[in-house]
Amino acid sequence: MSRSRVFSVALSSAVIVVLVGCSTGGAEAGADARAPSPPSTTTEPTTTPAEPSRNSPSPTPTPSKPSTRTQTASLTIPEIGLNGLRVVPYEGTTDDWPGTQIQNEGVAASPYGSRGGVGPGEIGNYLVTAHRLSAGGPLRDLPALDKGDTVTVTSGGTVYEYEITDTRSTSFRSERSLAEQRAAVPGHPGRQPTEAMITISTCATPEDDAAGNFWRDDKGNPEHRIDKIGVLTSTSPAAT
Repeated sequence: MSRSRVFSVALSSAVIVVLVGCSTGGAEAGADARAPSPPSTTTEPTTTPAEPSRNSPSPTPTPSKPSTRTQTASLTIPEIGLNGLRVVPYEGTTDDWPGTQIQNEGVAASPYGSRGGVGPGEIGNYLVTAHRLSAGGPLRDLPALDKGDTVTVTSGGTVYEYEITDTRSTSFRSERSLAEQRAAVPGHPGRQPTEAMITISTCATPEDDAAGNFWRDDKGNPEHRIDKIGVLTSTSPAAT
């Protein structure tokens, strides 16, 4: 082989090497120009709400006023000379057996619950029943009570004053009549009450006997009862 041929081969090899190097470098540069920048992986720091200190005092609940419907009360009616008649609450309805047994002790009975009334001062019908002739006859003079007269009920350190607004008659032989007596608004079953009311009830034995009506139920009650209806007019602290 002549020297000139060898040199040509060597030169060609050198050129090939150079071209390969440029081709590789150009591909990398093109790739860099076209490739988008990777998205940032930096995130905003999250803040975890601090838990309340275990040593922080809990809020003190506001005590609720107890219902008066389960508390023994006393009834005073100055116009008929009645002073401090004990009124015993019980769960039931007017003049049922538990209520009659309470009345037989010479005190008044006040039913509450789904078939009874509310407590003194509460919105609705506060029911009070007592004997007129037997067991000392605490309500013997109730029929003499007139519209505008006042009655007071003392319960739980509060005096509730009612004013008599109406007189009604209840028949033990009429479910409708009994429903009217026991209604949240006396005389109006199903009506929504908006004020505190009272129904004071006793037997109409002398009136029924005078009319020749000697019917009695299994507890000895005559057919009719006399009911005095009142509306709450004021409340005040009881004297200590």
